[in-house]
Amino acid sequence: MYCDACGTTVQAGQGFCSRCGKQIIGPIGSLQARRRVQGHIHLLSIFWFAISALNSIIGVVLYIISNTLLAPGGAANAPDFVRPLLSVVAIIILGGAALGFCAGWGLMHREPWARTLTLVLGFLVLFINIPIGTAVGIYTLWVLLPSESEQEYSALVL
Repeated sequence: MYCDACGTTVQAGQGFCSRCGKQIIGPIGSLQARRRVQGHIHLLSIFWFAISALNSIIGVVLYIISNTLLAPGGAANAPDFVRPLLSVVAIIILGGAALGFCAGWGLMHREPWARTLTLVLGFLVLFINIPIGTAVGIYTLWVLLPSESEQEYSALVL
């Protein structure tokens, strides 16, 4: 724990900073978590909208390519299994994008289910959408995973 004025290490229960003399009010750890969730929830929802929009574009382009260029009589001469495989992958990507839009909307409106959905999606995008999804996943886990964050998010839910 550190003093928010000068950065000196502060012991739990200490009333004043030993370096600058600033009064320490309340438990320091819970104040940091409160600032974390309140300060980052809006930006996190915007990131989920952005990554979902990117995934939507990728899914639509992949679906169009699989059903035009790889269609029978199309420009590409691919094996028969490639077209349905790419179509299924595109539909899965579009489904993930829809869940990401739901997570972003839920965080923006402070819905009670949004934290759980966003944490699940945060774990999934760590390994699926490298490197952008990894960054969003780490940021999601940093903001929403600690137990103090759960309490803070519950307090924000209307």
